[in-house]
Amino acid sequence: MEWVVIGVTIAIVVFVVRSSNNLVRMRNVVREGWSGIDVQLRRRTDLVPNLVETVKGYAAHERGLFEDVRQKRARASRPTMSAGRRRRSSALPGLARCG
Repeated sequence: MEWVVIGVTIAIVVFVVRSSNNLVRMRNVVREGWSGIDVQLRRRTDLVPNLVETVKGYAAHERGLFEDVRQKRARASRPTMSAGRRRRSSALPGLARCG
């Protein structure tokens, strides 16, 4: 009978130790998972200022580009005939009537 009590006591102790180790291992896995999430969130918040600066730089580039395009379109839509050329072209219909 004495051996049975010792065996059951040992079995209970082994069960408690294994359960405790299993719970500690699972707790460490959960902590490691949350740590990975924290690292990713920290990296994301570190990248946000860089992204903002990149967008500001691109916006400045686009602003300059659109301003340049606007000026070139304005220049292209203006009449390009010089005063001398206008006089010559307006004289052509008169020459056709004389001849």
